[in-house]
Amino acid sequence: MNLVESLRAHRLLAIVRGKDPAAALRTVVTLAEEGITTVEVSLTTADALSVIRQARAELGSDALVGAGTVRSARDADRAVDAGASYLVTPALVDGLEAYGVPVLMGALTPSEIELALARGAAAIKLFPGSLGGPGYLRALRDPLPEVPFVPVGGVDAQAARDYLDLGALAVGVGSPLVGDAADGGDLDQLRARAAEFRKMTAQETI
Repeated sequence: MNLVESLRAHRLLAIVRGKDPAAALRTVVTLAEEGITTVEVSLTTADALSVIRQARAELGSDALVGAGTVRSARDADRAVDAGASYLVTPALVDGLEAYGVPVLMGALTPSEIELALARGAAAIKLFPGSLGGPGYLRALRDPLPEVPFVPVGGVDAQAARDYLDLGALAVGVGSPLVGDAADGGDLDQLRARAAEFRKMTAQETI
């Protein structure tokens, strides 16, 4: 399953950022155990590349472990070498098409969104989502109905539901889901939050 297929199926991207590499790895593995198998490890995480490499080795090909906060081709090169399944940027970044992995590219305005798509983005990371909230996504989808949006930034469980109801492909969630787990926090609490978000983002059936 590729990135867009996984996001469409599960509707949730977990964002892991922490100061403790061992705890960050445990967080990624715990999320996968709880059914959240599309996880971004921010390059601002301590020893992020090792976390990505070890997570891919432990979880295998079924888990999509990507690199986030990719700001340059050099970041991309290092991340792909470590085994990142996909790349996530906070803004427009040139030259990422060459790395052969999907890119979730950060953009906010309509002009930035069009530029990101022209650069080969597989989906748009609408960032920071908290700036305009769900109402801004509603406004964007009128002229851009076919664009796959993944709002990121300030997405709690209720905002996740609102974004998905408005047609977001998925939502990206960091601290409201991960909490302090990537810094050594309680994994049982992480599992409880994971269950809450999985319930909130579950595809409704008719």
